[in-house]
Amino acid sequence: MPHATIHGHDLYYERSGSGEPLLLIMGMSGTHLSWGEPFLDGLRREFEVCVYDHRGVGHSSATEPGFTIADLADDAAGVLDALDWDTAHVVGISMGGMIAQELALRHPERLRTLTLGCTYPGGAGSVLASQETMGKLMEGMSSGDPEQAVRASWEVNVSPAFAADDAAFAAFRGAALELPVALEVIMAQAQAVMGHDASERLVDVSAPTLVIHGTADEMLPVANAALIAEKIPDSRLEILDGVGHIFFRERPGDSVRLIADHAREAGRV
Repeated sequence: MPHATIHGHDLYYERSGSGEPLLLIMGMSGTHLSWGEPFLDGLRREFEVCVYDHRGVGHSSATEPGFTIADLADDAAGVLDALDWDTAHVVGISMGGMIAQELALRHPERLRTLTLGCTYPGGAGSVLASQETMGKLMEGMSSGDPEQAVRASWEVNVSPAFAADDAAFAAFRGAALELPVALEVIMAQAQAVMGHDASERLVDVSAPTLVIHGTADEMLPVANAALIAEKIPDSRLEILDGVGHIFFRERPGDSVRLIADHAREAGRV
């Protein structure tokens, strides 16, 4: 299995497909399996795609708590180095979107385009999940029952209509149970998220930027998308009506189309 040693951590990655290079940055508690095959299959027809596991996650090596979103952004730059990609299209979702923001600010020369999905800028006006949503999620995660944890995560991450799709849940469940993420790692990621605030620096993002968000997102409400789009110059905002947090699982075809069209329209393909 391919690993890259980056800042003292062995990070697992996979690359597949053909075309322009595309780095996918996963969110909190997710692994390289969490993207879902329909979404990845669509992207592989358009791009050479790299997915990877954050430190302490999946097949990557263990980590100590205390890392920041900026640390994880430097990890992402290290993955680009390991791939010998001087530049790439970058897609980050949720916590991965926060990492992608920092990557764009810390290493602007590495990005061809930037897509920020279901994420959060930090700072004034930004909105995290409600206490009710977080309570439901934490109850599942701390229950000691993997099935309860997966079900709770599913229900807060997708729209009510999609939650009833048994086949979609089975795929989500399979990925989550195959590579479970330790609760202490998830809590360390949550601490990093709480410390994220790029709001006043987003004006300095130079990569052509697409912002995608679903209106039924419980984890990071859709109001965050407008904040990000307002702050990043010349960014484009796409709102998916009735779609939950992990929009790329609910609307894989639309998500692929938006990302590919963005790369083409930016003249970076």
